[in-house]
Amino acid sequence: QRHCPGMGWQGPDGTSWLCQWCHSPSLSDPDPSVSCSEGVFKCPEDQLPLDYAKIYPDPELEAQVLSLAIRCIHSEEGCRWSGLIKHLQVRSDRMGWGSRFCPMALPHHPCAPQAHLSTCGFNVIPCPNRCSTKLSRRDLPEHVQHGCPKRRVKCEFCATDFTGEAFEGHQGTCPQESVYCENKCGARMMRRLLSQHALAECPKRTQPCTYCAKEFVFDTIQNHQYQCPRYPVPCPNQCGTPSIPREDMPTHLKESCNTAMLLCPFKEAGCKHRCPKLAMGRHLEESTKAHLGMVCALVSRQRQEILELRRDVEELSVSSDGTLIWKIADYARKLQEAKARSNYEFFSPPFYTHKYGYKLQVSAFLNGNGSGESSHLSVYIRVLPGEYDNLLEWPFSYRVTFSLLDQSDPSLSKPQHITETFHPDPNWKNFQRPGASRSSLDESTLGFGYPKFISHEDIKKRNYVRDNAIFIKASVEIPQKILA
Repeated sequence: QRHCPGMGWQGPDGTSWLCQWCHSPSLSDPDPSVSCSEGVFKCPEDQLPLDYAKIYPDPELEAQVLSLAIRCIHSEEGCRWSGLIKHLQVRSDRMGWGSRFCPMALPHHPCAPQAHLSTCGFNVIPCPNRCSTKLSRRDLPEHVQHGCPKRRVKCEFCATDFTGEAFEGHQGTCPQESVYCENKCGARMMRRLLSQHALAECPKRTQPCTYCAKEFVFDTIQNHQYQCPRYPVPCPNQCGTPSIPREDMPTHLKESCNTAMLLCPFKEAGCKHRCPKLAMGRHLEESTKAHLGMVCALVSRQRQEILELRRDVEELSVSSDGTLIWKIADYARKLQEAKARSNYEFFSPPFYTHKYGYKLQVSAFLNGNGSGESSHLSVYIRVLPGEYDNLLEWPFSYRVTFSLLDQSDPSLSKPQHITETFHPDPNWKNFQRPGASRSSLDESTLGFGYPKFISHEDIKKRNYVRDNAIFIKASVEIPQKILA
């Protein structure tokens, strides 16, 4: 189906009609090869001019043309308007050509189909406000009322008249508009009053503390003053000093306040005196002797505490598995020292035979003792007062083994340790329960051992001395039932 670019039209049988002169589907858009000027036409075949006066209407064709149905050019867009051409025919005197009907003039007549476009809702027309926008007539009311930048709009708050474009910039800034406080205090007022409210009236506005300069919400700043570190407070001793920042008060009371009550500097020594700062100097002068006595007593107590702590540390470091490996370093020097001093004895760290067991100690005479003096290394073992002696069986009766360890490289030769073992004599006094007075420094009581454990000559035969040190091992065999 072919439609006229001006108005769509078709024959009564549904077929399209073509102009026989211009072969165009539109009387309003003739072929440019056909011209009509003041009633003179050219033949579309030979282009010879035709005299309009000699052309007579074809009544049958005219009736067919006038019966054609036409529809709006916007029909595909949704317009439902349609009509017959004959309903648009006007009197010949109004047409201006006498009694003859000129179909070429029909589309241009005021009563022609184009008259529908003046009311068609789908026809595109320019905005009456001259905003350069073109749109369909049915969309025009919405555009004119809400979208046109040239429309006239009155602000509902200040009643000022604006163009639509200017009103968009005015919205959100109108000084007369009622708005809520930005600090969310709940107050509502005209926008022009908002700045003054936020500056001086809003309870949620921020304000710096006068004393510490930190920012606080206005309705909480009063509570802050009870904790502000720079808030001025009076001296509790009423010393006459002007207001002091709260955080400086401890320093003032300690160093500056003349009426502050102070404890005597010798309080750690036991002096309980307390007096104003101004009177402290006099107290120190009058109590010099008493303070000296307190300090001496304190030193004595501290010395005793140090000894007890040292003893506790030694107990913590003592072995409790029944085995001691004692390294005697700087052997050459100590041997010369032993030769220079007769019966010079070296003592090992103490060790326990087992957990909660006997406390023992090994001693050595590097230059010998008794029958081995000046020729042998002598080793002995003794029983020391221990923490658990009340829980043990006495006398001490478990086998003891001494060893001088060979420090030769095991990968080169098999070590040959010097080893001696003995069973304690229960009648020997050193294996009875020791008295509380016996200690490792008690040189008047020898332990039990070997005065000729190894000669000085034999010590040199293997690597018993290596890196100027020797190792003496002592072990005690405790029955399994005792350990359990």
